[in-house]
Amino acid sequence: MKKIFIALLIMMSAQAFAQNQEIRVFSHRGGRLEFDENTMSAFQASYDAGYRGFEIDVRLTKDGKLMLFHDNSLDRCTDATGPLEDKTFMELMQVRTKAGNKLCTLDEFLDFIKDSHDMDVYVEFEVKTNPHLYPQAKLEELCDKLFKAVNAKKPRGAQFLFTSSDYRALRYLQTHHKTDDLLMITSKPLNAETIAMCKNMGITRIGAKMDGTSRQSVKDAHKAGLVVSLWPGKSIADFMLGAYLGADFLCTDIPVEYMKFAAEKAPWLKIKY
Repeated sequence: MKKIFIALLIMMSAQAFAQNQEIRVFSHRGGRLEFDENTMSAFQASYDAGYRGFEIDVRLTKDGKLMLFHDNSLDRCTDATGPLEDKTFMELMQVRTKAGNKLCTLDEFLDFIKDSHDMDVYVEFEVKTNPHLYPQAKLEELCDKLFKAVNAKKPRGAQFLFTSSDYRALRYLQTHHKTDDLLMITSKPLNAETIAMCKNMGITRIGAKMDGTSRQSVKDAHKAGLVVSLWPGKSIADFMLGAYLGADFLCTDIPVEYMKFAAEKAPWLKIKY
């Protein structure tokens, strides 16, 4: 059944892409289902595979350092427990992922991007500010430090975006740092409600859930002046569905598998990695 579904999506996307639309596909957490998420080994592996687009998750340590980590707790991915925010930078330098890698700092990632000397790098910096862990003052500290660090090391020609599902962070970056390099993440599909929400916030980029999104809603978003990114990117079926729906950007947890499939089974797709 899965193979039939993918084959159907291939045929549908072939027809849809007669209009020569280009999709930007980026490595989500460095390709979390193929590599050790949010670590330098993952980013290097995705880069070596040909990716110049990345999504990372940024958090603040107990003593105010910026680290890359997705979950509210260290338990799933590391040999430590509890929130990253409860530990100092030096404590976290002793932590190892379950694959044996050390945690990655924001500075390490930015230096990696800067040293690559690529002119066409795309990065989404997701602000991971769960309200329970980030009262307003701490949220503002994270946003201020992130904005300063990112812009201090941004290569010429790179496209850097600040993203979040915590709209407090987006509003703060918008009002205090006067940036429009923002993307609103929603756990809902793209529809009239989420399009209006994004427009009302004065944001021109939206990351919406693929399930429940239609081709018409993507067209409506484009008419409203929005750039559309769809998630998740866990499977080839997600990839082909996102292509058929007409997304501008797609994340992937399986970057190597995506590239291989696109080259062999869907060569008509215009993809920038």
